[in-house]
Amino acid sequence: MKEKFRQLLALFWTFFKIGAFTFGGGYAMIPLIQRETVEKKHWITDDDTLEIFAIAESTPGPVAVNAATFVGYRTAGFWGSFFATLGVVLPSFLIILAISFILNEFQDFPVVQYAFNGIRAGVLALLIKALWTMYKKSPKGAAAYIVMGGSFVLTALLDVPVLAVIIGCAVFGLITSCIAERRHKA
Repeated sequence: MKEKFRQLLALFWTFFKIGAFTFGGGYAMIPLIQRETVEKKHWITDDDTLEIFAIAESTPGPVAVNAATFVGYRTAGFWGSFFATLGVVLPSFLIILAISFILNEFQDFPVVQYAFNGIRAGVLALLIKALWTMYKKSPKGAAAYIVMGGSFVLTALLDVPVLAVIIGCAVFGLITSCIAERRHKA
């Protein structure tokens, strides 16, 4: 029982720190979640990380919350998912609550505006690192590049809804997997 409590506390505290010290939302948290859960704690593997983020991106809700829920569940079942999710959400809630009381008073100060500009630049760097890490671990091939390029063009340039692109990518992945399996059997 003590070991289970320690594990739940470790999940809560790990995701609380991730939630407290990551600016920029779920995508900026990806490298931190990967480092904490795979490299430091060994709760999941790199392959699990790719699966978890693919599922977290495909399901409704913020990607960091979904990822925390999945990691928590894989690590300690229902209560693991509960405490990991609570840990990642609580810092944002508390910070937004505090900021809401003081932001109106200080939003016009140049120092505050400069700080937010710096935070935006840092978030961009974290997003690029997450993209690079996921790219290195993703399967390569013509089909993967077609999906990647097509998804970018559809969402960024043609304003196709993201949900439609995700569903299309899933269908494309199923079709190409079935074709590859049939060729392998033949």
